[in-house]
Amino acid sequence: MAKIKKSDELMIATKELVFQNEEKEKRAAELIVANKELVFQNEEKEKRAAELIIANKELIFQDEEKEKRAAELIIANKELVFQNEEKEKRAAELIIANKELIFQNKEKEKRAAELIIANKELAFQNEEKEKRAAELIIANKELLAFTYVSSHDLQEPLRKIQTFVTIILDKENKNLSDNGKHNFKRIQLAAGRMQQLIEDLLAFSRISTTEHKFEKTDLNIIVEEVKTELKDTIEEKKAIIEAIELCSADIIFFQFRQLMYNLISNALKFSNPDFPPHIIIKSRIVKGNKLNNEKLLAEKNYCHITVKDNGIGFEPHFSQRIFEVFQKLHSKEEYAGTGIGLAIVKKIIENHNGIITATSELKNGATFDIYIPVN
Repeated sequence: MAKIKKSDELMIATKELVFQNEEKEKRAAELIVANKELVFQNEEKEKRAAELIIANKELIFQDEEKEKRAAELIIANKELVFQNEEKEKRAAELIIANKELIFQNKEKEKRAAELIIANKELAFQNEEKEKRAAELIIANKELLAFTYVSSHDLQEPLRKIQTFVTIILDKENKNLSDNGKHNFKRIQLAAGRMQQLIEDLLAFSRISTTEHKFEKTDLNIIVEEVKTELKDTIEEKKAIIEAIELCSADIIFFQFRQLMYNLISNALKFSNPDFPPHIIIKSRIVKGNKLNNEKLLAEKNYCHITVKDNGIGFEPHFSQRIFEVFQKLHSKEEYAGTGIGLAIVKKIIENHNGIITATSELKNGATFDIYIPVN
């Protein structure tokens, strides 16, 4: 057993010796590689030395170039002397130019005299404009009177038609056939639509002809008044109307109340039957250059009012058409109305020197953006 152990130890020692020899060979190989690297580095140093010799030659060349530049500087100084002489010539020319300027000033005085005459002519034209304006006021008053008389004369026979139709339906109902009852009800509805049309036309004409009296007004007051007036419809449709951070603005009160009434009542009318109406009204004062509308003045402050709903909306290509008189996107069987409401809204905004835009997608609600200039 002892001999076997010694044999095993001898084998292990032999293996260890072989391993050490292999390691020595690796170290020797690495030493050869290191020597080659050292040779390479020496060669690189020699190259750097050669480059240094070239750099020194370049430095000598640059010194020679500096001497050339110095010679050129002497030439430049001579050129500067020449330029100074040219400046003196220009000074002489400037004297001539000043004489020309004196002549031009005299011409300007002549133009100023002509401008005085032109201003007198302009004053005359302004007086003529004021006369035309006064005549226009008279014409507007006459138009308002004519509109009122016309609407009154038109509404009187309509009221009689509605009265007699109601009497017939109440007292002669048993004597009428089903077809007769149907026809009388159609007459009644047609007369009602005609009366509404006359009232809307009268309202539209008044927007143009009434006096424009601007007042600093809290928009919350107007929204609350409109909500009170539309209370029954709001409760019936379970509508939510949010007024968020509304500011004050210089507005024509009764016109702006009409504007808000038209926009809110439209949002309630064209609500989605699948869920309650939700109307959000917001406003802020902001500079024109912060708003995405090229028609606004960049440095002017605007009251930007947004009225947004979640109703049935409309297709984007109708965004301009909806503000035209008598333009309706739905038949009278679907939604009642005369197609004048939004035309009145646009006219009111124009009376405030503002802009209104509408954006929408079908079944995704509508947003009305109003921009009114503020001081």
